[in-house]
Amino acid sequence: MTDDLMTIRQMCDAFDVTARTLRFYEAKELLAPVRVGTKRLFTRRDRARLKLILRGKRFGFSLEEIRQLLDMYDMEGQQHLQLRKSYELARERLSAMEAQRDELNEAIGELKDQLSWAESALAPRDAAE
Repeated sequence: MTDDLMTIRQMCDAFDVTARTLRFYEAKELLAPVRVGTKRLFTRRDRARLKLILRGKRFGFSLEEIRQLLDMYDMEGQQHLQLRKSYELARERLSAMEAQRDELNEAIGELKDQLSWAESALAPRDAAE
């Protein structure tokens, strides 16, 4: 086997994913490994795509958004279009993440207030016991 190809096990080990995950991405046509009999062999292109898929998932992009970006990358001369679309999606995702963070910070503050109230309500009773 050449350095350009990796087995499914090597991909799993290199990217800390399961074989099921790789088969799922293949079924969704996000990856296209070379088939030799029943064996899947992943190319450098597949590895680059998987890296982008995992990064996109980490940032909260949907598989459809990731597919659109990957498809644009494959179109000859469309790198500027892909960069523009990636930038726009990333700005939208960042705004959504910041809103989630703000909501979570607010909920944390409210929960801390409730815990403080409960501690003061419990303190006299705990002291009496």
